[in-house]
Amino acid sequence: MKRLFFAVMAITLMAAPMANAQKVNKAAIVAKLDKADADSKDAKKGGKAATWIARGNAYYEAVSAPVASLFVGMEEAMITLTLGKAEAQNANVQLNGKVFTEHVYPWVKIYTADGKVVTWIVTQTVKEGDLAGEAVASFKKAYELDAKLASKVGDGLAKVENYYSTMGNVCLDAGLAAQAAQYYMSAYATQNTPGYKGDVKNDYLYYAGYLYVVDGSTNPDSYVKGAEVLNKALEAGYTDADGFIYFYLFHAYYGQKDSSVRVANMQRAKQVLMEGMAKFPANSRIIEGLISIYTDPENPVGDPQELVAMVDGALERDPQNKSLWNSRAIMFDRMKNYPESIKSFQKVVELDPQNVQATYNLALSYIFQGDAMNDEMNSRDYKSNADFQADQKKVIEAYKPAVPVLEAAHKLDPKHLGVLETLKSLTFRLRDEEGMMAKYEQYNKALNELKAQ
Repeated sequence: MKRLFFAVMAITLMAAPMANAQKVNKAAIVAKLDKADADSKDAKKGGKAATWIARGNAYYEAVSAPVASLFVGMEEAMITLTLGKAEAQNANVQLNGKVFTEHVYPWVKIYTADGKVVTWIVTQTVKEGDLAGEAVASFKKAYELDAKLASKVGDGLAKVENYYSTMGNVCLDAGLAAQAAQYYMSAYATQNTPGYKGDVKNDYLYYAGYLYVVDGSTNPDSYVKGAEVLNKALEAGYTDADGFIYFYLFHAYYGQKDSSVRVANMQRAKQVLMEGMAKFPANSRIIEGLISIYTDPENPVGDPQELVAMVDGALERDPQNKSLWNSRAIMFDRMKNYPESIKSFQKVVELDPQNVQATYNLALSYIFQGDAMNDEMNSRDYKSNADFQADQKKVIEAYKPAVPVLEAAHKLDPKHLGVLETLKSLTFRLRDEEGMMAKYEQYNKALNELKAQ
């Protein structure tokens, strides 16, 4: 996913390390907040725009204080210069599937890799509540009272937006998808606040929606939020260059498994993908989504032949598109039409001879075709051994073409474990055929050697 990158907060370098720990003057900041709140409630002061600008700045200081000196890419040495000595430093800490060095401070945990800041997690705040939201509300109130102070209001809102977008980025890198989405949504809302100066970035909606969909795999309610946000992005006129917004919106609907809305959401998912297909016919992910819903065993959305016609129509317009041919192969594989799946994978390999995965998939299609014939054979009640032997020979002949294809894939990537395991299994299955036992011994040895590495 393309990342949002915005201006980072300014930093002030100190000539020497701070004493021993991160310094955030909580008492002073809280006192400033209390005064700002009291002034805003005062009958006389509360009617002045300057009072609300001061309140907005006070709340911005409160929310940004724990991270005011940090920025992504900051050198580890600068962390000590700006925040002082960490309370603890832990090597090889796992976060979002990656390994970092963790620097523990009273207000924040900072994660570095290769000597530079990658992300951080705020562990405590100056005051409970939505501090950044209070800052935005204050600047909005100031603008309502005196639009002539738009410049100061705009500066304040820009600071808060930058805080939200920065926190969205670092939450994303920390693997906190839902939190990142919330920050991006807050950044978007800040841009839409009266007095904001600059263009509204609908990108925020796209990234937030995408992240809600990502979070949906563990928190199903996020799929609903993802659908709402991505629809809002489309309504605002946003479309990414390749049309992936349609694929993510499809997932937002498809991921909602509640039986009461399942049928309706499958139709919504279809509609979204059809719109995406019309605008981005070469987007293979959109086609993959259509394959999923057309071949869904419980809630199919129509005749799969409709999809065949769409994909073939796209290929007529772009016959050299490898992604489309690959999607066509997957589509027919899902439909268990293995001859057509084989033809399509053959085309992918023809267009991209070095594509190991496509070569492997072609071999698997031959195997799946053989498996289907074998299953059908096992379901029959044979009256004669001759008929049985004849069908068995057909099954063997169906499997055989997979062997040279697998060998070609192995040649392209000798360390592909799946290819070797399949070669071993298939040659053993065909061991009574000429030369196959020798191949089994060859690939079994190669597999064992690879596993021993």
